Amino acid sequence: MKSPGLRLFAFAYLIFLYAPIVLLPIFAFNSGTIIAFPLKGFTLHWFDQLFSNATLGQALRNSLIIAVSTAIFATTLGIFAARASTRYRFPGKPGIMGLIMLPLVLPEIIVAVSLLIVLLGIGVPLSIFTVILGHVLAATPYAIAVLNAAFSSLDKSLEEAAYDLGETKWSTFRLITLPLVLPGIVSSMLMAFTISLDEFIIAFFLAGEQVTLPTYIFSQLRFPKQIPMIMALGTCLVIASIVLLTIAEYARRRGIAKTGAKDTGGFL
Repeated sequence: MKSPGLRLFAFAYLIFLYAPIVLLPIFAFNSGTIIAFPLKGFTLHWFDQLFSNATLGQALRNSLIIAVSTAIFATTLGIFAARASTRYRFPGKPGIMGLIMLPLVLPEIIVAVSLLIVLLGIGVPLSIFTVILGHVLAATPYAIAVLNAAFSSLDKSLEEAAYDLGETKWSTFRLITLPLVLPGIVSSMLMAFTISLDEFIIAFFLAGEQVTLPTYIFSQLRFPKQIPMIMALGTCLVIASIVLLTIAEYARRRGIAKTGAKDTGGFL
């Protein structure tokens, strides 16, 4: 029997977690410039201001370039690492995988400052490219964690049957393995994309004169009149996050259906 106290705690936790997100669209459509109740009235002015802001548009373009590049590179590296981790044995495997996963437990500010010192030391100018390097380093462990599960749930006998029928390792990977783990790859890319789009500390240290979406939002928080526009931007980001989460959950369930694995729960 479930404890009433536990239910109350779970309900209070959900309110604490999601109440700020619910307030975003409420104040985004409020005509007042002060974030407080009572509301003044309904308006779309802040969304008009949002979409006509050239600096914000450039920040969004930079962030999308960085996020898409990070998703591609982190997932590619994750495929190689997850494949090696789940299918092969080699000397020093636990230590190597531990080092690869180390960014999961390192504070981001340590990673950002270290990268800044190294890049400036070797003469690499700060730009979007350096932010991509930092985000790939941070997102790759998450991609490996997702892809490890995808490769581990794949039945090895399918690959062995392909070898017996004369397929090479590359053709087996391309024709058998890759299509079966494709939902995991999609989930990995979406996770890496979201992590990169949301990341602030590494972008703050490594972007140089380039502005990204999180750094732009941070800079605008100093101006109270810009807060309603930031609320409108937050509303758009929440909607985008829900869409990405839905796609990731669809890919996860499709992967479970393909491999015949047991569904132990997911995003939704």
